[in-house]
Amino acid sequence: MTGATNQLISVQPDELHFQFELEKQSFCDLKVSNTTEHHVAFKVKTTSPKKYFVRPNTGVIQPWDSCVIRVTLQAQREYPPDMQSKDKFLLQSTIVPPNTDVDELPPNTFSKESGKTIEECKLKVVYLTPNSVPGISEDGFKQSIDANANQVLQRLKEERDAAMRQTQLLQQELEMLKKRRNRKGDPGFSMVFALFVGLIGLMVGFLFKLLFSSPSAE
Repeated sequence: MTGATNQLISVQPDELHFQFELEKQSFCDLKVSNTTEHHVAFKVKTTSPKKYFVRPNTGVIQPWDSCVIRVTLQAQREYPPDMQSKDKFLLQSTIVPPNTDVDELPPNTFSKESGKTIEECKLKVVYLTPNSVPGISEDGFKQSIDANANQVLQRLKEERDAAMRQTQLLQQELEMLKKRRNRKGDPGFSMVFALFVGLIGLMVGFLFKLLFSSPSAE
């Protein structure tokens, strides 16, 4: 996971990724780390404040500590053009006195006119479709699906061929038993033969059912 780093804080990731679905919320977590021995205050701003819910949007991080900011994309009623977002986020940070509470931050804490050093970290917004897979492009995803489908079809074809061979062997056994029955007139043998033939008939019926219910790979 890549991140952005300046002299006061580091932010991971360096982009806000949201799974975009109509009428559904989505969120992205940012880990903000204080990389100094000072107390650092931060504030999150966005170009579309009505679209996103940020908590906490302001805070104070102790030396060498970190916090997680959750950014929630509110449910949207329509897709953006080409699934591209023009929204941006700005994370400002500045050194504050030790043991400063977030509720005690002066209104001009993040104002450059106050003479303080204000560092800024800009973050872009990236929308992902529900079918997006990290690290796999859309073409690669389709190729993976096609490969899996071909493997399934090949396996079904092999099972079909095996069922056909088994059916042929059973039919040959049945023909041999019929010939043996014609040569022998023993009633006991006929009863055993009838039971065996019935069993083979059930097996053949099951194999044919399996054969014709399986999708063809051709």
